[in-house]
Amino acid sequence: MIRREISLFLKNVPGELGKLTAFLGDANINIDAITIQDASSYVQNLFEARGKSLKRLASYASYSSMRRDSADFSLIRLLTDKPEDAIALLKDNDYLFDSNDVVAIDITNKPGEFAKMTKKLGEEKININYVYGSVSDSDGKCLFVFCPEDVAFAESIFEGGKY
Repeated sequence: MIRREISLFLKNVPGELGKLTAFLGDANINIDAITIQDASSYVQNLFEARGKSLKRLASYASYSSMRRDSADFSLIRLLTDKPEDAIALLKDNDYLFDSNDVVAIDITNKPGEFAKMTKKLGEEKININYVYGSVSDSDGKCLFVFCPEDVAFAESIFEGGKY
């Protein structure tokens, strides 16, 4: 299923995530999935990827400065049950964010299920930019969020739970 993911930067200090999650909760918006990373690793990955393609994002000195500055922030990616409401709330409260479509799939929590999904995407020549997921108890379902290069095509592969 195609879902709207929200990506935002938060100050990397105690209490900021609590403020964000309480803010959403107070508005009756549930977080279905979330991933958090130090923004400096995000900047480093961008820089290294550009370096490999011989197109540098910035000089080494600029990169070092960006990395120091970005360590002050965390990159948050999340899915909510009410993305449009969450986006409006974030906008009204001056959060720095973006949103994009991703593919979110419920799978059975058993060995090899994730492998089937990623293998199918590879067979179809769909690159995965990033993925994160949730794990339930061993008898439950898991939610995995994929950000493929071609969201619509990737979603069509998993229609009806086939993979």
